[in-house]
Amino acid sequence: MDFRIGHGFDVHAFGDGDHVMLGGVRVGHDRGVVAHSDGDVAIHALCDAMLGALALGDIGHHFPPSDPQWKGAAGGVLLRGVDGLVRARGWRVGNADITIVCERPRVGPHVAAMRAALAAMLGVDADAVSVKATTTESLGFTGRGEGIAAHAVCLLHTLTA
Repeated sequence: MDFRIGHGFDVHAFGDGDHVMLGGVRVGHDRGVVAHSDGDVAIHALCDAMLGALALGDIGHHFPPSDPQWKGAAGGVLLRGVDGLVRARGWRVGNADITIVCERPRVGPHVAAMRAALAAMLGVDADAVSVKATTTESLGFTGRGEGIAAHAVCLLHTLTA
């Protein structure tokens, strides 16, 4: 069985709005994010991890912000598109691990819903998707509440496994 590992990172500044999208889940917040699509940092980082595992570039290459068709696009649309590219090459997600970095909003109460949503989009069991959160102890742009970030790693394996 062949394996590939990828890492992804995404960040968005906070802006006007009343929620953020995280892992395909609408999370109430006193700010939104500045983004061309829905700004779901968890999904964007996961897409980059999946693409990176197969050396297929990054999310901006496949869904460029210069293309108006991706304006406001839901993260789930992008993730399903990336999963399709991965599967078309004979691979699938074995597991994914995502860490969301922010002081606010509180992520913990939404973790189960995010895991379920991401697993459904990828066609894997929820126990193959981990979502965690951390703060930066008030340091840096996330600590000052200027934005939100996410890291993701994933393991891909061949479809025959």
